[in-house]
Amino acid sequence: MQASRARLFKEYKEVHKEKAVDPDIQLVCDDSNIYKWTALIKGPSETPYEGGVFQLAFSIPEQYPLLPPQVRFLTKIFHPNVHFKTGEICLDILKNAWSPAWTLQSVCRAIIALMAHPEPDSPLNCDSGNLLRSGDVRGYRSMARMYTRLAAMPKKG
Repeated sequence: MQASRARLFKEYKEVHKEKAVDPDIQLVCDDSNIYKWTALIKGPSETPYEGGVFQLAFSIPEQYPLLPPQVRFLTKIFHPNVHFKTGEICLDILKNAWSPAWTLQSVCRAIIALMAHPEPDSPLNCDSGNLLRSGDVRGYRSMARMYTRLAAMPKKG
């Protein structure tokens, strides 16, 4: 437990140093629990998520960094690798391809990359995956854009 705490404090310091370096990611540690973090990530440009800001919840095990954090979207997102109701993310580095070299910041980067390059062959959202697998990229982009507007963009007025 001490090792995970030390690692998380180190990452906390790094995040505060890098705030200006990576404007697409804002990682915040819970004031009362170092094992709970949230992140705001910007939707990647030239994707249906562009202009959206998506909130992620991190739950970090006491065995971190030997075990990966649990990460899920709190913001609704229409994406083949994200469960629409729970926000669970299907990403290999959060499961069997985890390495202690990954940080919370680099996990956010990987999630942004996944947003830009969905993997429709291992869908958690079958509707989204089926649109892409059947070649209906326009339909997928249209749905993803609609949900981005509804859930991830600031309301005007």
